[in-house]
Amino acid sequence: MSAANLRARVRAEMTEEIKNVARRHLATDGANLSLRAVARDLGMASSAVYRYFASRDELLTALIIDAYNEVGDAADRAAAAEEMPLGRWLAAGHAVRDWALANPHQWALIYGSPVPGYQAPQDTIGPATRVILLLGATLGDAYQRGLIPAREPISASFAQELAPIAETFQAGMPPHVIADTLAGFFQLCGAISAELFGQLNKSVDVDRRGFFEYQMRAAAATAGLS
Repeated sequence: MSAANLRARVRAEMTEEIKNVARRHLATDGANLSLRAVARDLGMASSAVYRYFASRDELLTALIIDAYNEVGDAADRAAAAEEMPLGRWLAAGHAVRDWALANPHQWALIYGSPVPGYQAPQDTIGPATRVILLLGATLGDAYQRGLIPAREPISASFAQELAPIAETFQAGMPPHVIADTLAGFFQLCGAISAELFGQLNKSVDVDRRGFFEYQMRAAAATAGLS
């Protein structure tokens, strides 16, 4: 291995170690990360950590992108194992929920309250839209197969705003498919967050996985997919 490759490997390994320690801090301190605290846990001078991440916000961005990609990968893998659109819709939803339950602090980072003073850069947009694009592609496929019946078109300015977005998915896709994608995505996020952040603890004890699937099937049915 050349000296340059060795340095790159060491840097990559150190970068991952910093992020791993930062994720542990998410569990105790939330998104209130401190590079000094991370450096202390690593036994490094804080100046050394700044050679890998120039600021707290840069480290947060790396953690956010990783989290979005992890949940996106989980949804993609689960959906790929299903042939029919409804199966893909449900499999993706369950994969997102399973990932959130296994990584609650990372879920809170990307779908919880905004981090005070943090402005997400453009780099986060692609990873952040992976799950919603997967859901949109699933409904789009169902529409193309004739599995979603025609209905009254959406009117007014909302339809005008959705039309160009629909065309980016598939030519001729009606705006209501995109509207149903958005509604389904927010149903998914709300259901998971309600469970993860304790709202269901105030309710009658239920089969939480079953209740989640009920909500995802209801969102699919609203879109016309059953």
